[in-house]
Formats: sequence, structure tokens, C-alpha cells
Amino acid sequence: MNKLELILEGLMRRYRERVPDVNRVLSAMIADGLIKDAQEIENDHIAFRTIGVPHLGIQSLEKIFIYHGYTKRDYLYFEEKKLDAYWYAPPDPALPRIFISELRVGDLSEKAQQIIHSYTDEVTADPVDTLDLDNPDQVDVFLHSGLWRLPTYADFSALAAESEYASWTIYNRYYLNHFTISVHNLKEGYNHIEAYNQFLEKHGLQLNDAGGKFKKSPDGLLLQSSTVAGMIAANFADGVVHRISGSYVEFAERRLLPEYQQLPQVSVKREHRRDGFEAANANKIFESTYSSQTNK
Repeated sequence: MNKLELILEGLMRRYRERVPDVNRVLSAMIADGLIKDAQEIENDHIAFRTIGVPHLGIQSLEKIFIYHGYTKRDYLYFEEKKLDAYWYAPPDPALPRIFISELRVGDLSEKAQQIIHSYTDEVTADPVDTLDLDNPDQVDVFLHSGLWRLPTYADFSALAAESEYASWTIYNRYYLNHFTISVHNLKEGYNHIEAYNQFLEKHGLQLNDAGGKFKKSPDGLLLQSSTVAGMIAANFADGVVHRISGSYVEFAERRLLPEYQQLPQVSVKREHRRDGFEAANANKIFESTYSSQTNK
């Protein structure tokens, strides 16, 4: 493995340990003969949540991946959720795209801003600038470390009342928010999102139904679904232990671009399919960690 692959492998290893639905999905796929092992799955993209404050946010985290060959692509804006985002194309089509979103802290109430800054102001310089980006172990530890002190449950709850993205991120920091199985590369009968969703539900997995159980781009070429985030026992700074949403698993079907519709299946590569992201789809996928889904 090269350095970038080691960083990505570290992310996925810890994510699998923390998100039981990952192994539930993989075990179900193996049991039903969709795949022989997890290595057969194409990871469409992985996603991070960040907070837009000095020294942090997108401008900080993206440095790790740009250094290792990723290319910054389209900007996305989420007015309702007060978020900005970019996605990044990998240096090798076998690697996942990366999606990094950022909370527009200045768009929140004064109270929420004060709570957030009481934690993030502990970061007085860009922490990525101190990393040896050629050291995968150092980068891996950074991506799984707290950048500020553990929040109190009172602060977490106050943020959640205004922005569940804010509360999720203040507690979970840079833990991987989700990885994404490329449905279109699965075997016939499971390679379309509707059929794949039925397979997941047959195995008892709960899907995020915000905006429907799958979200479809206006051009009809990008279809996405996701599990509802599993709950984790969170230990807060004021001694409270409370179950909050962790991470989840996403599924994406990228259909062939119109000019490649007649291409034989054996010749199809990633570049022949719909690329990028769709803000309307992602807006509803974000809700996989929201109480409107996890409390059902």
C-alpha cells in the first residue's frame, strides 16, 4: 500500500469497528452471494463533517488529501442546514471520492456561536500544518483524535436544538461520517438502488426515508440511499452518558452518461458514469444522523 492507501485503510478500519451496520451490510451481501468478500466492493466516496472556524474547517482538513493527490472539485451550498461543501476527485479511480462539509458557524444564533467557540477557540493554529503528511500513522492518529475538549451534555443539547450537524460534529469531531457502496458495480438484480434497498430492508436494516428511501438527482443519473445512523453511548464532560447518533453507511448508483449508454458492460469505467454530487440528494442524506430519523 502507498501512503494514501494506508491513511484510507486506517480510516475504514476504525469506522468498521465503530459502526455495526458496516459489518451487518457486508455479512448480508456475502450471505446472499452478492460478493465473496469486502474487497470486491467499490467505495464511491467517504465523507467528513467540519466546523467553519479559524484554523479548522474545509481549508484545514482538505490539505491532507490534496497533498496526497486529490483534486478539489465542485462547491455545494446547503442553505437550510447552513453548510458549505466541496468534493475531491481521487488520484486513482480505484480510490474513493472525498466529500467534506463545513458548518457556517456565523449563520447560527449568537448563543450557538458562543458554545462552539468555547471549544474550538482552544485550537490556536491549523493542526494539519504541524503534521508530517508523509507519515500515515501520524495522519491516522490525527483523524481519530479530539481537537478540543469533550463537550458537556448541556452544550451538546443546546446545539442540537438549533443544528444537529453542529452537535454531531462537536462530539464526534473528524470521525468518518460515512462510506459509500457503489451499487451499480454489484451483480445483476442488485445493481439498481431500489432493488438494493429492498435487499437491505429484507435483512432488517433501517433506511433514511427523508425525501424518500432513495434520493434522485434531477438528471436521473445519481441515486443515493443510506442507513439511519446507529446510536452510540457518548460520555460527556459533565458526567452524563447519553446515546447519540454515530455514523452510517451510504449507497450510490451512478448511471451511465447519455453518450455511453450503448457501451458494453465489460468496457464501462468510472469516467463513463455520472460523477460529482447533488446538493438536493446530499441535503437529505445528512439527516441520517438526525433525531427525525434515529427516533423512529
